[in-house]
Amino acid sequence: MGIVWELDFYSRPILDESGKKLWEVLVCESPLEAGQKPETLFRYAQYCPSTQVNSLWLQEALQNAIAQAPQPPAEIRFFRRQMTNMINKACEDLGIACEVSRRTFALNHWLQEREQLVYPDQPGFQPGANPSVSYETTTPQPLPDALIGQQWAFVTLEASAFAEMAEWEIAFTRAFPLEILKLAPDTKIPGLIIFSHRALALAGWMSGLELAFLKMDTSVTKPRLLLETGLSDRWILANLTTPQLQAEAQGFEQAKQAAQQVHFVAVQSDPEAESFAGFWLLQELNLA
Repeated sequence: MGIVWELDFYSRPILDESGKKLWEVLVCESPLEAGQKPETLFRYAQYCPSTQVNSLWLQEALQNAIAQAPQPPAEIRFFRRQMTNMINKACEDLGIACEVSRRTFALNHWLQEREQLVYPDQPGFQPGANPSVSYETTTPQPLPDALIGQQWAFVTLEASAFAEMAEWEIAFTRAFPLEILKLAPDTKIPGLIIFSHRALALAGWMSGLELAFLKMDTSVTKPRLLLETGLSDRWILANLTTPQLQAEAQGFEQAKQAAQQVHFVAVQSDPEAESFAGFWLLQELNLA
């Protein structure tokens, strides 16, 4: 996979001299492996007057970013659906593929960092939340019969273990460096391991989706564990049919909260396997 950038182009809580909100484009390189060093990932920021918010200005800003970057992006991801037309136009004119995505972990963290440390120091700062980003809620679908695992288990790994993830034997994987979130090395990262005789086929199918996060669904009579993918797709990974399973899932959610919503899903052929058919590090983001 080539270089992937995460992009946000939206108004900030800063008023210009005419009392209009200042806009800003943020671009950062998307980490694709757990072992990548955050300080080596490319970042670019540029403010935009409200009178110049259009695809042409964004295209020129991206050209400036590309000129400064070690390598140009092969793909750009962004999470604000309402900006789709403008971002698509700017990227199309530059010949860069782009898509709306909920896997913008590095960008989301950088944006939160700027909201706390950068914007309050700017002239014209006006505290207040921008409208949140909403994603359509769809009816969860059952996994294809051929891809249902024979067993599954909730597990935990310490954050420090992911420093060696590059050395693990994994067929399909996506991850990001936990250093971005400054988690303590002994933080417990919860996860779900799915065991299947068709582990490689299941992992291959999952790799064709854009995995967003796992979540316990308590909105129904019988709670269940869902895998959210893409913009709004949801899959039923497991029905939590007993009080014990429900308690384990609640513990999984509590551990997620303690780990800044970081968690993982893995696929193995059996509990004795020393390799993974698939392993994905995830984070449930509060996109705004």
